[in-house]
Amino acid sequence: MPLKNMLLGAFLLGVFAIAGTGLVALTHSVTVERIAQNEREALLSLLHQLVPPKRHDNDLFEDVTYVTDPRLGTSRPVPVYRARRDGEPVAAVLAPVAPEGYGGNIRLLVAINIDGTLAGVRVLGHQETPGLGDKIEAERSDWILQFDRCSLEQPRPSNWAVKKDGGVFDQFTGATITPRAVVNAVHDTLIYFQNNREMLFERNSAAEADEQEEDEEHG
Repeated sequence: MPLKNMLLGAFLLGVFAIAGTGLVALTHSVTVERIAQNEREALLSLLHQLVPPKRHDNDLFEDVTYVTDPRLGTSRPVPVYRARRDGEPVAAVLAPVAPEGYGGNIRLLVAINIDGTLAGVRVLGHQETPGLGDKIEAERSDWILQFDRCSLEQPRPSNWAVKKDGGVFDQFTGATITPRAVVNAVHDTLIYFQNNREMLFERNSAAEADEQEEDEEHG
């Protein structure tokens, strides 16, 4: 094969390789953005199930703070979406973790009204057994709805457990670990909220203040 043809072939291969790499990178970028947008819309839909737009006039994604506490089931910062109307607190939606699920961590959204009653609970993610533990999903059963309007006083503290443990919350036939983990996590989140209610609704938490100060230093 003449040297000229060999060089031309190598050049074309290089061009195709560069073009292919660029196409893959572009596809990845578009896909990542689309996935992120879909996840954002799905989360907003859940937030609005718990705290409907008619109850607040602020942007839940803009009015968010991050907190850490062992009661929230994780050492990582937990987002708290704060709903307000005319500047006044309405509810907070926390995203704690129930760490003792049958299949591992169960990620939750726990919405608590300013008076300490539950606006509702939803599941963000889990690895529980299909057909058993996945009944914690609102799409699969109405089990999760029994938390609506509950509080630390209703039911009584001793009744914040599944029925098998002497409480008032239903468990699933053949699956007690999953509902027990969710009940415990929701109860712990209510306790955390009661102990930190004022701090949660402060417009500038310590973390936000540090972030703002850092932005000003680099501004």
